[in-house]
Amino acid sequence: QVHLVESGGGSVQSGGSLRLSCSASGYTFANACGGWFRQAPGKEREGLAALDDDGVTNYAGSAKGRFTISRDNSKNIMYLQMDSLQPEDTAIYYCAADPPQVCASYSGGYYLNRGGGYTYWGQGTQVTVSS
Repeated sequence: QVHLVESGGGSVQSGGSLRLSCSASGYTFANACGGWFRQAPGKEREGLAALDDDGVTNYAGSAKGRFTISRDNSKNIMYLQMDSLQPEDTAIYYCAADPPQVCASYSGGYYLNRGGGYTYWGQGTQVTVSS
């Protein structure tokens, strides 16, 4: 059974940084694909960043230039480094992933454009940015 667990959320002032982590059990990020999404109150889920099975990264406009997705295969963790945070970044942040055999069929842009589509999801971590 696959479990994804996000951590690293919290409260930060405008202009600050946070690094979110997505730890997995029953799943290996190496040679697989994953992404980060967020959902603010009253808004639809928004795709932020995706990492292909071959290491290619894709970013949504709101994340480009400020957020960086990466993975550490030795620790089996996927990260989202977030810099220059603004109050509008306040949301619950989720990590997601797909089985490796599915990853081979889709690019990160596919998942971001769909606003989801991954099989496995974490429970989310709250990020609050104050002005």
